[in-house]
Parts: sequence; structure tokens; C-alpha cells
Amino acid sequence: MSKDDWLTLNIGGQRFTTCRSTLYREPTCMLARMFASPDRIVPGAQDETGAYLIDRSPRYFEPIINYLRTGNLILDPNLNPSGVLEEARYYGMETIIPKLEHLANHHSIPRDERPLSRRDVIDALINANANTDRSDRWLRFQGVNLEGADLTKLDLRNINFKYANLKGARLTGANLSWSQMERADLSHALMEGTQMLGVKMLCANLEGANLSGANFEDPAGTSANLEGANLRGANLEGSIMAGINLRVATLKNVNMQNCDLRMAVLAGADLENCNLSGSDLHEANLRGANLKDATLELMQTPLHMSQTIR
Repeated sequence: MSKDDWLTLNIGGQRFTTCRSTLYREPTCMLARMFASPDRIVPGAQDETGAYLIDRSPRYFEPIINYLRTGNLILDPNLNPSGVLEEARYYGMETIIPKLEHLANHHSIPRDERPLSRRDVIDALINANANTDRSDRWLRFQGVNLEGADLTKLDLRNINFKYANLKGARLTGANLSWSQMERADLSHALMEGTQMLGVKMLCANLEGANLSGANFEDPAGTSANLEGANLRGANLEGSIMAGINLRVATLKNVNMQNCDLRMAVLAGADLENCNLSGSDLHEANLRGANLKDATLELMQTPLHMSQTIR
């Protein structure tokens, strides 16, 4: 690389030395067009050292020049991404603008209103386990915002999630056994293969959630309680739900193919358009359930009229 390939920029009084090939890594940006493009924009004035003067913020420019050098966007924790976004737009850095917009939107939400992250939950679990003097072993996330959190494969047994916002959370392979989840919002959550033995989810919102292959059956005999829960449009295919309480639950348009529903309580449940093909409903209580347009093909045990009255 020859000496002519190097140049110095004076950004708001702070000098940055770089090379033309670095600037040309973003060919359409203003800096590349000023110093490295065949169709050059004429640069501005120079200071006494020959550095090119640009009247912008050096603090917010530094992540941009480092991105051109390394290909990685790295922001100091104390740096407001909105400021970097403003500079990226000025310089025409199209490749990083979407990411900076996402960071700026997240940063603008007050800390108390942001959802907790996986790291926050893991830290709470570690601290709870370390506190051996604690007499109350229930870890409380009651009313906490965990929307969209990645909680896959975590051990979340015996935790109080009442009224928590778990909308869109990823809980695949997690263990939620014996947790308290009354009136929690788990709409559109991903819960494939989740262990949910003895879970309490009265009036919880599970609309559109994916619970395929979930296990609700406790060998010790504690029944999972989802009385009054909203499972409209959920996927429960292949779930083990023996003895579960789904009294007056909303199960419209639910995929319940090949489920183990032996001795399940479905009294008064709304099963309209529910697909129960291949499921085992031996000794299940369906009194008063709405089975309008439900699919009951290939049932492992036939339904008796005594089980349902409409």
C-alpha cells in the first residue's frame, strides 16, 4: 500500500487516519465517493496538517470508521445508538442503518419497561439457588415482562409467573413443571417439548402457541390445571395431557391430533373445529363440551353419549 493510499479526516476536531480501500468497503457512501470512487465528490477544506475537514461528531463517527475497518458494528455501552444512526444516515452507510434503527428503538424504551432477557433470567436463577438461607423457595416473576425472551431449555420449575407477559417467548425444551402461571400471557409462544407437569395455568392466554409434544402428565398424580385457559388456534399435537383440567377452556381450531387425553376434564370446553384425530379420550369428561365440527377420526377409544351432551 503506497503513501498516497492513506488520508486523514478531521471530524469535528478529532483526526482519523485511514486508507482509501477501507472507505471503499461501502462503495455508495459519501466517504467512498469523496476519496475512493472514480466519480469523486470534491472533498471540503483541509486543516493546517492537510486533514480533510468534516463538521460532524467524532464520538459518533468512530463506530462507523471501525465498521468500515472490521465489518463489525460495535457500540460502547454508554454510546447512544441514535447518535450513531444520525451519522450513518449523513454518510450514507446503508448497510448498517437497519441495525442501528433497531438498536435506537430498543434504547429509547425506558429500562423499567424493557422485557427481561435470557441473561436476566439466568442471573435470577443463579442468585436464587445461591441463597440457601431463603425459606420461601418460590422464585417470583409475577407480572414481569418477558415478551419474546429466549428461555429455551431452561429449568423453570416452581416459579411464579402469574400475570407475566410471555408473549412470543421461546420456551422450547424448557421445564415449567409445577410453576404458577395463572392469567399469564403466552400467546404465540414456542413451547415444543416443554415439560409442564402439574403446572397451574388458570385463565392463561395461550392463543396461537405451539405446544406440540409437551408433557403435562405428572407420574406422582398432580394434575395440570388449565381451567378457563384460551388456547384458540394452538398446536398441541402429540402432547401428553392425561388427567389435565381443561374445564371451560377455549380450544377452537386447536390441533390436538394424537394427544393422550385419558381422564382429561374437558367439561364445558369449546372444542369447535378442534382436530382430535387419533387422540385417546378414554374416561375423559366431555359433558357440556361444544364439539361442533370437531374432527374425531381414528379415535383410540370411541366417545360415548354419556361423555358429552351437545
